[in-house]
Amino acid sequence: MYLGIDVGGTKVAFRVETDDGLVGETAFAWGPRHGAAADLAQLAGHVAGLRLGAPLRAVGVAMPGTVSPDGRVTAWPNRPEWTGLDLHSSLQELFPEAIVAWADDGDLGALAEARAADCENLLYVGVGTGIGGGLVLHGEPCPGTARGSFELGHVVVELDGPPCVCGRCGCLQAIASGPATLDRAAQLRGAPVTFDELRQALADEQPWAVNALRRTARALAAAVTGVQELVHPDRVVLGGGFAAGVPELVGRVSEHLTEFARPGQPPLPATPAALGGLSSLRGAVSLARLIATR
Repeated sequence: MYLGIDVGGTKVAFRVETDDGLVGETAFAWGPRHGAAADLAQLAGHVAGLRLGAPLRAVGVAMPGTVSPDGRVTAWPNRPEWTGLDLHSSLQELFPEAIVAWADDGDLGALAEARAADCENLLYVGVGTGIGGGLVLHGEPCPGTARGSFELGHVVVELDGPPCVCGRCGCLQAIASGPATLDRAAQLRGAPVTFDELRQALADEQPWAVNALRRTARALAAAVTGVQELVHPDRVVLGGGFAAGVPELVGRVSEHLTEFARPGQPPLPATPAALGGLSSLRGAVSLARLIATR
């Protein structure tokens, strides 16, 4: 059996597969924030509840934070209490009989989407609690796990933009993530906004919702255009939980990609992620299968 785990800022998802295909998927939301030890205990409890019925061959983990080559979390702005955690030892303790590996969630999302699209040169943007990103060139993740992750969310797109959890100002994540979009919508509306309220307001073309999403889409298009100018992928796919729940987003991003296109350089085609909000989770399972064959 192969287990994929997508560790997010607000929830954790599991996918179990055998050589014959899918066995099941499940997820849980993180409890109150009391530290990494409490999070790991909660994770262990849910792993025990999977009731696999057969030994695990390998486990692949999609991580949103920065992990050093020796397996220690060096930064995770959305859950800073994980900073310094020995992820390698923690996962080995949790899965003592299995081969375990981890990679950046955006990189794994890109790999899964590239395989689903049969596209060797693909840019993936995951819009959720944060902004994840991944680039596949010639069928391989770029720049490669040995050189770090593809941190599209921390590309500066507005020099005078809002502060980011990483310490900079104007990062794509600070402008275009799900929480950033909801916060901006609340400011424009003059009242708190839930995700469902934003979706309904967009369907009703409420100005505060349309304007909130416009800035998100424009920032995403600016970052994508920059990548296009440097490495020329064949397409960009938009995934992640927020993007999956706001179908208008892809069209708005496409409009701004056309706006930013220069003569002789057509805009990059933008499509919804084929795997929806499950790209990183599917990529984690792909990683588990990959390491099991080594």
